[in-house]
Amino acid sequence: MSSLQRQYFYSVGKRKNAIACVRLYQDGSGTCTVNTRKLKEYFHGIGSENALAPLDIVRETRTFDIEAKVYGGGKSAQSDAVRLGISRALILCNPEWRPELKRAGFLRRDARIKERKKPGLKRARRAPQFSKR
Repeated sequence: MSSLQRQYFYSVGKRKNAIACVRLYQDGSGTCTVNTRKLKEYFHGIGSENALAPLDIVRETRTFDIEAKVYGGGKSAQSDAVRLGISRALILCNPEWRPELKRAGFLRRDARIKERKKPGLKRARRAPQFSKR
């Protein structure tokens, strides 16, 4: 292993159609990148806080470097996918954090996805407008 390669913990997080592949590097400076951009640039507003919430739970915000590759879905779903990926990687790093992350609900994969469109309807449940005359 060369000096350029660093040891990391890898995990995948999913939400709706978004998939996040997360690498968690130990002994880092707290930098977080998503698709080679800074986390704050990629997720505006509350999305960045949501993605980094697992690090706040375990009180380790400045000791890990995070690289995430995200594709599919919208920004909100991608943020949740990154959160799940970070949570799973933290457990690989230190299994003692599992009860805290589980209590916060960060280890549950939110399985809700868009319902399919039905024939004769405009969307999954939206019927065409009814006209009496």
